[in-house]
Amino acid sequence: MGEIEDKILATLRKYHLVGVDTMGFIYHFEKNENYQPFTTVLFRSIESGAIKAVTSIITLLEVLVRPKKERNRDLVEEYKFLLQTFPNLEMVSLDERTADIASSLRAEYSIKTADAIQVASSILAGAKAFVTNEPSLKRIDGLDIIIMKEALGI
Repeated sequence: MGEIEDKILATLRKYHLVGVDTMGFIYHFEKNENYQPFTTVLFRSIESGAIKAVTSIITLLEVLVRPKKERNRDLVEEYKFLLQTFPNLEMVSLDERTADIASSLRAEYSIKTADAIQVASSILAGAKAFVTNEPSLKRIDGLDIIIMKEALGI
């Protein structure tokens, strides 16, 4: 592993449980060259059990858009399977408590609905950090926001 990957691993290991935004999955699934060093460390850490992760059902909705647009049923099924069976990853459904916290986050920080649901899901699951590429989320109190591009020095 290189210096950047070691730094990412050290950052992630500070947390027992992290929330993961949709873009982390999309970058990894699509093998995005810019973000692959981060997502590889992230998902290896989750898979090995070094950390646990949570994401909202919103992630499933968002990752399925491109393969459905391309009418790629095999990829739709592969993404569903990966998200539902990935070790040490919990995908949580939207419920009344999540909606309540998400609406408070939207009201206080003026963030997008999907981001608010993702963050609220992570908070309710007990995550102390949230992995994203949305810098506006850094304003949220009570949750460490890990920005992928910052961690990579992009």
